[in-house]
Amino acid sequence: MKRYEIYWARLDPVEGSELGKTRPCVIVSLDALNAALPTVVVCPLTTVRRPGWRTRLAVTSAGKPADICADQVRVVNKTRLTRKIGALKSDDAAALRELLTEMYGEE
Repeated sequence: MKRYEIYWARLDPVEGSELGKTRPCVIVSLDALNAALPTVVVCPLTTVRRPGWRTRLAVTSAGKPADICADQVRVVNKTRLTRKIGALKSDDAAALRELLTEMYGEE
């Protein structure tokens, strides 16, 4: 499992407004951590588009338009990931890095 790969992930059970069900998620944790830990950090994808939201990144995944939900970052056990569906293109990966840095980096 490598950074920027997209897998189907079983996100239930959830609480409150967390995104649930089985959905695509992009791995955002570093490869060194992915190799060493039983968990990965992911951002879920949704087909509910929110073009005006600065916390979402529009991409195409498996040939369909989707938003990466950078506002829904979570740590999941690797056992929740079922099947790899693809990986982000390099320009989408760079845009996601920039968005995550803007959201969670230094001001």
